[in-house]
Amino acid sequence: MWVELDAVDWAGLEHNYGTAEDIPGLLRRCGGPDPADADDAASDLLNQLFHQGGWICSAASAALPFIMRLAAAAPQARSRCAILELVAMLAGEAGRVQARFLDPGWAPAWEKALPELLALLDDPEPTIRRAAADVLGACDSPGELVLPGLLRRWEAEGDPATRLELVLSLGQAAPRAPVGGHGAEVFDLLRGLLDSPHPQLRLAAVHALTPNDPDLPALRLDPVLEAVRDPTVELWRHTSSIQTGVRGVHYWTAGLFIGPAPAFTLGLLADHHDDEQRIGALAQAGRLLSQWHSPTSDLLPRLVARLDDPAPEVRFRAVELLACLGPAASAHVDEIASLLADTATRTTRKGETVGEAALWALARMNDPRCLPGVIELIAGTRSGFASTSAHHPATDLHSVVLPAPHEVLGHLPDHAELLLPSVCDRLDTSTDDRLLSRLCEVLAEWGPVAEAAVPRLLDLLEDDRTWTAAAKALGGIGPAGSGARDLLLSRSRAAGPHRELAAWAYWRVGGDPGPALDVLGECGAERGRPHPALRRLADLGTHAAPCADRLRAMTADTDDWTRVQAAHALWAATGDVETVVPVLTAIVRDLAQGTCLPVMLPALDHLTRLGRAALPAAHLLRDVPARDQRLRSDGGWRGFVQDEKVRSAVRRLLSASGSST
Repeated sequence: MWVELDAVDWAGLEHNYGTAEDIPGLLRRCGGPDPADADDAASDLLNQLFHQGGWICSAASAALPFIMRLAAAAPQARSRCAILELVAMLAGEAGRVQARFLDPGWAPAWEKALPELLALLDDPEPTIRRAAADVLGACDSPGELVLPGLLRRWEAEGDPATRLELVLSLGQAAPRAPVGGHGAEVFDLLRGLLDSPHPQLRLAAVHALTPNDPDLPALRLDPVLEAVRDPTVELWRHTSSIQTGVRGVHYWTAGLFIGPAPAFTLGLLADHHDDEQRIGALAQAGRLLSQWHSPTSDLLPRLVARLDDPAPEVRFRAVELLACLGPAASAHVDEIASLLADTATRTTRKGETVGEAALWALARMNDPRCLPGVIELIAGTRSGFASTSAHHPATDLHSVVLPAPHEVLGHLPDHAELLLPSVCDRLDTSTDDRLLSRLCEVLAEWGPVAEAAVPRLLDLLEDDRTWTAAAKALGGIGPAGSGARDLLLSRSRAAGPHRELAAWAYWRVGGDPGPALDVLGECGAERGRPHPALRRLADLGTHAAPCADRLRAMTADTDDWTRVQAAHALWAATGDVETVVPVLTAIVRDLAQGTCLPVMLPALDHLTRLGRAALPAAHLLRDVPARDQRLRSDGGWRGFVQDEKVRSAVRRLLSASGSST
């Protein structure tokens, strides 16, 4: 084997990280006597040959014959499984990518490898038989080539987990034409398994048949729920393709139920003695609620019922979801408040408590009972909240996280006066520049009501380390910070990257427009992303009219944020709606189809300021408030808040433009 390996011109081949000269060494290590080193080599091999997919490289085609020999003969079964996992990923990707991303050598290499894979169905190790079946299900070889071997193995197989793997593989291979004479036989077998006495075989059959019968999961809902809630669900941990227990099988099976219908999730939320089952049920509730509005009324009572669950993780997840729902769950604020003193912790690294989740939920609902806890949070005595802002992608998995302290404060502008003394005290004592900056951003959001913080901010403005944070806050507070004018003017005239911030803050606290325009009017003259300066330039209003030509040109920039802020600044300076409305309307257009991007929210706010001139955008978005789908680009709690803000912004636009009348 190794002689043939050395005969390949690996230097002339490529993988995800360049030339393939390192592949022979990795293959040798995969077949070595040290299990740990063999595992490491298999992991490196997967990264080099597959990484994140998207193509089949020339090194993969050349390596496949040697990989298959290792799969058949490597000394450790664990390494053999890892090698076959790589084969499954490559074979699946080869069937998905466009021809131009498929190495020409892959097809002949795969043709030679297929008989070796079929032979592995008779391997004495069940783990290898499962892995081989997984590859045969993932590949794109026609059914007529793989179904006979899978059916023969099914008849002989006695291992329960391997039988599950075979069912899934038969379901994947049966539709791949040409199927030969076994297609009908396979579908008859799978349909017969729907009534098997073994719940996991019934579940496997539903998964196998659903691609060709999308209505089947709803028709078989009760047997599906029985299977995923049965103790034998742990059998799936031992399969090659699924490799997970309760929560993973919940998630995998929830994918069979497309759309907002809550029946499957409601079934999961029924009482169960197993903590993992109840936790998994709440994970699926989060999955559904993060994507759709309509399940809220059905799921809300089930979430509230879990607030007194004996398991801390269940209580935490229930109240965290109620926090995400925010105003929609406000009828249950008293039940949530009863958990403020619940000090039970999660088993996560941060050890968040149930009480901290309740505190966050009350803040989301603007309930004053959160204020004592928030004051403790400002002082830094609570540790379960995030240390900084964290963004999670908007996937079908709900991220169960708490916000950072400044994000909690951002939801409490109505209580700013009560919270200000604590914020000011923290400004005096904090040595964390990042926290200082975030607290100043909160003060800026609170605006004039934060006037009492001005003396502290003036002290921070004197310090070269903290002046930028103070300038943001003073600019948000406005004329009450007039004592900062001279120092802000001086900083706006000094060389450095923050001159525009100083110039803007100088104007906001009551300075003259001329000096501010001298600095802010330069935005866009240099390379980079000028949209923060454009946002500040817009605050100058008609004083920025001399910049009109440059702003008008920037409305055609390739960057969405720059176009939005340039359009807004142009309107603020000149009142030009003929240029501005089409630019902003183009930004929000896809919102009508459910696509939500962060840049759309400021675009909506700017359109609202245009009044009836924004009628074209309003007509385009008139059906958005009634959409069931959540409008979000973020995951976790942030996606719920984003959805609320976008819907509110659209409603304001409809009202301001006269479209809602």
